[in-house]
Amino acid sequence: MKEKKRGKRKWLLLLLVFVAFVYLNNSSYLANPRGGKPLLLAHRGLAQTFDLEGVTNDTCTASRIHKPEHPYLENTLPSMEAAFQAGADIVEFDIKPTKDGQFAVFHDWTLDCRTNGQGQASDYTMEELKKLDVGYGYTYDGGKTYPFRGKGVGLMPTMDDVLTRFPDKSFLIHIKSNDPAEGEMLAEYLAALPSQRLEQLTVYGGDEPIAALKEKLPPVRVMSMATLKSSLIPYILIGWTGYVPETLRHTQVHIPEKIAPWLWGFPNRFQERMDQADTRVVIVGGDGSEFSSGFDTVEDVKRLPTGFSGVIWTNRIDKIAPLYGK
Repeated sequence: MKEKKRGKRKWLLLLLVFVAFVYLNNSSYLANPRGGKPLLLAHRGLAQTFDLEGVTNDTCTASRIHKPEHPYLENTLPSMEAAFQAGADIVEFDIKPTKDGQFAVFHDWTLDCRTNGQGQASDYTMEELKKLDVGYGYTYDGGKTYPFRGKGVGLMPTMDDVLTRFPDKSFLIHIKSNDPAEGEMLAEYLAALPSQRLEQLTVYGGDEPIAALKEKLPPVRVMSMATLKSSLIPYILIGWTGYVPETLRHTQVHIPEKIAPWLWGFPNRFQERMDQADTRVVIVGGDGSEFSSGFDTVEDVKRLPTGFSGVIWTNRIDKIAPLYGK
């Protein structure tokens, strides 16, 4: 009987030691202070915001914007300039291949919603796309008024335009398709850049183009749903040991705020591990069902964990940057 009790105490002691190890190994309180402020990522530059409820890939978001509080249009050079001036550390923009083999900076699947054109960007040369009015379809009152109509002519830039205008800035480039040919095309473009410039760029998008890009250009930092799953699932399973899977090294992870607390060591110990793995942590709003959701108000920022020092995704850099003294 005594032997049985001693055996139970032994296993209980081992269990307590294991629990203590897991707790201490993942406690943010014991992480080394990272210091510094979080980086701010301006989604599409300084853009017009819109109601996210019910938005799908086919939703014409330009027809449901909020009443404008500033004059900038997404994915344009003025909007990027305004975002950097407001305090953005990184600007996200979307790319589409054109008929003449360039990359237009534009978000939508078709031109019909936001511009006075029709069809896809790939149906046109870049010279033709620059003649369109990218402010044509914006309305906040159901079509009674169009406050930006006539003001967006010539404002659709190429990726060349962006990287030339901001030669020392960091960008997150979004491939808006699941076509591997676009990943190969982008890899060829990026391969011509100096390695120092490539370090300032991250690419995300569909699984197939991102896989094609990474295969042709391994040094580039990338993210897709496939890379996110292949890196975070192993970490969730064994990250309590402190082990960081190889798939979670030199990459980027977009973590929804409601999922983040389930990651071992989040925020400080997790961030410390990601720093050592040369991986960028971007926190986005919500549960991951809508990756456009960001931290756009004072109330949103209050939900962030104390001491978070990764990258904050925002659609209103003009409102969020001042909260961090930028």
